[in-house]
Amino acid sequence: QAQLVESGGGLVQTGGSLRLSCAASGTRFSDYSVAWFRQAPGKGREFVAMMNWNDYVARYAESAKGRFTIARNNAENTASLRMSSLKPEDTAVYYCAAYSTGRSDLPEAWHCWGQGTQVTVSS
Repeated sequence: QAQLVESGGGLVQTGGSLRLSCAASGTRFSDYSVAWFRQAPGKGREFVAMMNWNDYVARYAESAKGRFTIARNNAENTASLRMSSLKPEDTAVYYCAAYSTGRSDLPEAWHCWGQGTQVTVSS
């Protein structure tokens, strides 16, 4: 059974940077697209970024463009999200997801999720 484990969250000041990691087991990452979503308190799960499994093309939410970078290492079965110029509104639990069917910016399209890692940006 596929499992995803996120790490790298923490507390950072406004303008700071963090790099989140997602490690997969029980599945070959190379077979699937991978995405990052986030969920702030009292809000729904929001698309952040995704990368196709076959051509490595990446897509970003408007809020992430120019500040976040998604990457994947199929040989190591890992994905990452590098975040810079962080803002207080980026505060959320960040989730890694794999294996999508349907619209990739919708959380219901993704079938495998990690447990999430907390990112808190202080003002």
